Amino acid sequence: MNLDKKLWGRLPDGRPVHLFTLTNGRGATVRISELGATVVELSVPDRQGVSGNVVLGFDTLERYTAHHPFFGVVAGRFANRIKAGQFTLDGRTFTLAKNNGPNHLHGGLRGFDKQLWAGEAAVSATGEPAVVLQYTSPDGEEGYPGTLVTRITYTLTADNTLRLQYEATTDQPTVVNLTNHSFFNLAGQGSIKEHELQLGCSRYTPVDAELIPLGTLAPVAGTALDFREARPIGWQQMQTGLKVPGYDHNFVLDREGEQLALAARVRDPQSGRVMECHTTQPGVQLYTFNFAPAEGIDCSGGRRMYPHGAFCLETQHFPNSPNQPEFPSVVLRPGQTFRSTTEYRFTAS
Repeated sequence: MNLDKKLWGRLPDGRPVHLFTLTNGRGATVRISELGATVVELSVPDRQGVSGNVVLGFDTLERYTAHHPFFGVVAGRFANRIKAGQFTLDGRTFTLAKNNGPNHLHGGLRGFDKQLWAGEAAVSATGEPAVVLQYTSPDGEEGYPGTLVTRITYTLTADNTLRLQYEATTDQPTVVNLTNHSFFNLAGQGSIKEHELQLGCSRYTPVDAELIPLGTLAPVAGTALDFREARPIGWQQMQTGLKVPGYDHNFVLDREGEQLALAARVRDPQSGRVMECHTTQPGVQLYTFNFAPAEGIDCSGGRRMYPHGAFCLETQHFPNSPNQPEFPSVVLRPGQTFRSTTEYRFTAS
């Protein structure tokens, strides 16, 4: 078990950005950047014991300071979409930045993904390497009320699990929805159409043409969204009624309470790598990199990634929850602490 911290580079304004490397001696390595609390690399063994990077990212800090598709970042203050960039809380209407057509997406123009977090090396109670990152979002940032203090702890366990623990407090009533936006490819590169996916979800939130939930929960049975039994993601299943082929849907976990529950299990037959995603959150967004440039995008390790070359499992509250009172509440008030945990557990078979 080991943890290393180094200066990775500086932002245009001169502020230093550090990169933390966690290793566990069992073939797993994770690298975390203070910019955006970003998972830059996550390497785990295949069935032959050969480690490979299973997330999309870049080799240099400069690539992260330019526009990119939220590779590995923490999305917030509210992940996913808020209709018309507006919500009402306690009788007050708040107007947010609009960065997804007429809507608000992943925290706005300068969400948590573009902020510099303060990182500290840590050790878990069982001696595992960890990194604690903190960011204070001032009142009014991107239109949100209240000063929000957020802490995220990344821990790499001895059994090849990457654990993410989120905490947040506020001095005014506000809304919070935090997720990690890593793009996974368990083979390391190429298509994900042969990846076998199973979701612990029998319902989803139907959306309109702008991917805003209609406010209802619908069964996945009989639709292309039915992954209750493991099956390849496959192109034929990607005709899901969206403007482009692929998945960009929020699924509702089958569970009661707030304990860790299985959201998804993904297996790559080629490498034998298996990833299980467990979370305390009520939903998970499956996204299959539908909007990747047709000409591809250069990633770390000399990889060039194309549409449907990766998938995201964004554990979260439901999109547009501030405007849907029947959805689980995303309101955080002074004196309360927002907490959630997500684990990505890796094995090979």
